[in-house]
Amino acid sequence: MLLLIWPILMTSLISAPVWSDEEPAEEAVESTEGEAPGVFTRPIYVPIKPAFVVNYGGEGKLQYMKIEISIRVEDVSSANAARHHMPLLRDGLVKLFSRQTDADIDTPDGKERLRLTALKVIQDIIEEEDGEQGVINLFFSHFVVQK
Repeated sequence: MLLLIWPILMTSLISAPVWSDEEPAEEAVESTEGEAPGVFTRPIYVPIKPAFVVNYGGEGKLQYMKIEISIRVEDVSSANAARHHMPLLRDGLVKLFSRQTDADIDTPDGKERLRLTALKVIQDIIEEEDGEQGVINLFFSHFVVQK
């Protein structure tokens, strides 16, 4: 019985790496400019929670927008700085979103301008508070408007 099982066991152990979908460790390692070769750095995303729900548009009928945001930062210290200053970041973003009009956010270009402006607000706050800049990008993961 052992003679029958042994070849099957050995074949499966030897062929498993061939059928694996994973990349070899040498290929998975990336290096970026300015870093030591062979160092893999993964992007760090910091969600800004909870989602923003603000009214906008000024006078007249109340209009609401709900926006979920994540920011991409350079490193762990930048992520910690963003988390530390979260009340300031949220305040700046609420003020920005509340100033919007329908014309500002009705088109994809308008949403992109809003995204870039929100990124600039966050970068300015972090730089003013910490003197460094580590926020790379900002992403809307959810954007809903009720008119």
